[in-house]
Amino acid sequence: MEVINPESTITMREDNQLLLLTHLSQLLCYVTGFGGLLVPIIIWAVNKDKVKGVDEHGKEIINFQLSMILFALICIPLILLVGLGILGLIVIGIISFVFPIINAINAGKGKFSKYPLTIRFLK
Repeated sequence: MEVINPESTITMREDNQLLLLTHLSQLLCYVTGFGGLLVPIIIWAVNKDKVKGVDEHGKEIINFQLSMILFALICIPLILLVGLGILGLIVIGIISFVFPIINAINAGKGKFSKYPLTIRFLK
């Protein structure tokens, strides 16, 4: 007896605007202080099985945000020890602002690009 799963026949839709907004939602951390990780996780969790590309882009965004948080936490003690932590935090701030915009533009064009300095927590 063969069981047919009706969920496997569902086609995923393409939505480049949602991918673009997912990348740009990382910039909420500059406005609210905490939304840069929370909003992409919510968008990824809700739409990963509905919209084509959200799973890959969402994992990349979450990995990037977790990496930047980890690097910022490493820079904090370096401020007290060497003073280089301030330079590290400035570099992290610039990277965290510029690359979501670049990848949002690429996602709007239908391209997938990886973030630099990203540790792969989710695969």
